[in-house]
Amino acid sequence: MASPSRRLQTKPVITCLKSVLLTYTFVFWVSGIVLLAVGVWGRVSLAVYFSLLDEKATNVPFVLVGAGTVIVLLGTFGCFATCRGSTWMLKLYAMLLSLIFLIVLVAAVVGFVFRHEIKTNFESNLNLALRDYNVTADRHSEAVDTIQRTLHCCGVQNYSDWERTEYFTQRGIPQSCCKNQDDCSEEDLKDPSKAKLKVFVDGCFFLVTSTMESKMSVVAGISFGIACFQLVGIILACCLSQYITNNQYEMV
Repeated sequence: MASPSRRLQTKPVITCLKSVLLTYTFVFWVSGIVLLAVGVWGRVSLAVYFSLLDEKATNVPFVLVGAGTVIVLLGTFGCFATCRGSTWMLKLYAMLLSLIFLIVLVAAVVGFVFRHEIKTNFESNLNLALRDYNVTADRHSEAVDTIQRTLHCCGVQNYSDWERTEYFTQRGIPQSCCKNQDDCSEEDLKDPSKAKLKVFVDGCFFLVTSTMESKMSVVAGISFGIACFQLVGIILACCLSQYITNNQYEMV
């Protein structure tokens, strides 16, 4: 049995660790809300771009929403475990934090490794969307119009890409490429030399990938920051569990 002075030294440490871990858990819980919000924001703001990607790539925002939800639930569990001072619950909390940390880390690495494949896939789908533009009036055609209006671009590499499409032979370059909708007639759009002065000449591929990279870098940065932040929780939970175990041992 340890001396009373030793036990008196241990209890303040446990109290301090509990306070720190409770503060961490609250911040961790808030970070789950942030991650959930980022997932929703990414789904809404990048929806038009995701519509021209494969289904696997469009699942990224849903993964973030799922991760945010899990973190909120785990944060609630961590708060309960800390208040109870249960060693097995604290160890389970640390294990779950480690598992989520590894999942987020692997997801970040996979996303980084396959970023060029996503670009290639987007370029291929954008070319297909131009080829089939307005034939079926599907969501891909709407996505092309939205991208061209929003980013002030035209075609994939440049406006001349439209000259190789079936739509151009019928109606010329789409209205969504026009700089000024009031000064952009169908006759002008059917004549490449006149259209050059009326439409945006830069292609959309570079602008879209730049926009996606800038927005996805925000998502990746927040996700990576939250993942690293989990290491603090793992260390705190393990330390508190160990101190509580030692204190129980000293009282025997």
